[in-house]
Amino acid sequence: MPWSPQTLTDWLLTNAAAAKTLDDLTQQLGAQLAQANAPVWRLRFAMRTLHPLLAAVGTTWENDTGPKPVVESTHGLETRGGYAGSPMTTVSQSRKPFRQNLSALAPDHHEVLHELRAQGGSDYYALPVLFGDRVTAVMTLTTRHAGGFTPPDLAGFDTIAAQLAPFIEVLRLTTLSSAVSEAYLGKHTAQRVLAGEITRGHVDIIDAAILISDLRGWTQLNVERDPEQAVAIANTFFEVMDATVTSESGEILKFMGDAVLAIFPASAGQQDAVARALRAAQAASSHQTDTLRFGIGLNVGEVLYGNVGSEKRLDFTVMGPAVNLAARIESLCAQTECPILMSHAAANLVPRTRQVGTFSLKGLPSGEAVYAPSPMPE
Repeated sequence: MPWSPQTLTDWLLTNAAAAKTLDDLTQQLGAQLAQANAPVWRLRFAMRTLHPLLAAVGTTWENDTGPKPVVESTHGLETRGGYAGSPMTTVSQSRKPFRQNLSALAPDHHEVLHELRAQGGSDYYALPVLFGDRVTAVMTLTTRHAGGFTPPDLAGFDTIAAQLAPFIEVLRLTTLSSAVSEAYLGKHTAQRVLAGEITRGHVDIIDAAILISDLRGWTQLNVERDPEQAVAIANTFFEVMDATVTSESGEILKFMGDAVLAIFPASAGQQDAVARALRAAQAASSHQTDTLRFGIGLNVGEVLYGNVGSEKRLDFTVMGPAVNLAARIESLCAQTECPILMSHAAANLVPRTRQVGTFSLKGLPSGEAVYAPSPMPE
């Protein structure tokens, strides 16, 4: 029984705009194709991104199994066997459809086609979804019908792809804005910015634990090692800090040269925030080596959290005396040979600490007592 592409295009015009992600749209469209009796066993979309960490995203629906895990591909995709020379590559570069009878494959056909045939596929059709800036997403459809796709099937898929283009382009741009914001601002801060908190001077006063960490011997590293090696060490440091901070529900607000500024909002109280910050600091410090050395300063208190900057260039950050004190304390790590130091306010909320000393710190009228965490008894 023939199926009607009009049913699908009517559904798209009514419902596609409600899809929040490309995967949502893929799963909903797959279900609609099945309901319309279209001869589609497998529907897949792949789309290049302008993400600093990811090169492409792919989503899949199968009639017999439903949703498949979303595939996110990192940069360097072009050199991998699964992509290089694939139908996806062919369609992206030519911006023209590609069709292959899966029952007539030669040994040199791409591995993706052989895998689909091994799963019972009989015919494969890939076509471009064209955006206004000449970027191309790719829609692929596979059938298990013995006769493969018919000319009316292919014409119907072409019509659907043309109708889909503006909806997928909106999802692409939405994903891009979210991904870039999270990559450069952190997840929580990115959500605030995307929610409209973008006015210069829009700041809140919040309670938080503050963590500041700085690489040791960075100047010497740059003298002794070539730039690629020095950057690799810095990236390892940033990866360690990111993993440990986020594991304790903290957020890195910025990488400052060879240093990190992170906060742990005290939504459940200052003691909880300091405990999380200290666990993150201790986990990070366990990764120190002869090459990778860094100090960590902790403090807790009220901070100004929000947008500051010039008329044309803004920065989302935290400011205030509590942040300044954390930075001053961190600078003592090398002098005291303590990997983690904390203020009196933070130490007062930690079960086991030891006072390292009292120090005169820049900008403070009197000496500041500085503490280090004590090891748990055997």
